[in-house]
Amino acid sequence: MLMGNMKRSEVPYGTLDLMVLKTLDAMGPLHGFGLARRIEQAAQGSLQLNQGTIYPALLRLEQKAWISSEWGTSEANRRARYYSITRAGRRQLAVETASWAHTVSMVKRLLGNKS
Repeated sequence: MLMGNMKRSEVPYGTLDLMVLKTLDAMGPLHGFGLARRIEQAAQGSLQLNQGTIYPALLRLEQKAWISSEWGTSEANRRARYYSITRAGRRQLAVETASWAHTVSMVKRLLGNKS
């Protein structure tokens, strides 16, 4: 799939996990809605996450023990599940970051970009 043909809301396979881990590492515990909005802000309008996208990713990451969750109270005084990155998640974040850096470097070379 070419990036130019991607719809605004599509996320290349595997990148959402990296975005979630990086956001939780940088921001600390967040509830699912807040996490989705923060990722959208960082993407500067080029990404839109909905419940059908973010919550399955959070469940998958929790099953892999890369994040953990606990119930708390949101800013709107509602019960919400807050997610945090685990030690294993930080290790995975380092692996994924290195892998993406390698991939970006390779694609830049293939496209002839020197930067």
